[in-house]
Amino acid sequence: MVERTVRVGSSHGLHARPAKLFTQAAAASGASVTIAKSGGAPVNAASILAVIAQGIDHGDEVTVVVDGGDEQRVLDELVELLSTDHDE
Repeated sequence: MVERTVRVGSSHGLHARPAKLFTQAAAASGASVTIAKSGGAPVNAASILAVIAQGIDHGDEVTVVVDGGDEQRVLDELVELLSTDHDE
């Protein structure tokens, strides 16, 4: 199991488009992935409804945990997706 805290880069937070990209990558990884907003409970990162319900805004810190599979590679990919501004 590996985890990392990252600041969300999308200028409008994890709304539909960046959340879709993130949840699709989490689901495709084959690993168990959770995401938690600072101070919040972790949710299934492959569930777009759970991720959007977190209300994650630009600049918020989130913690991503990956368990199983090629953990470090999956974590690196997901962190890259979260830190990139998909609203440009």
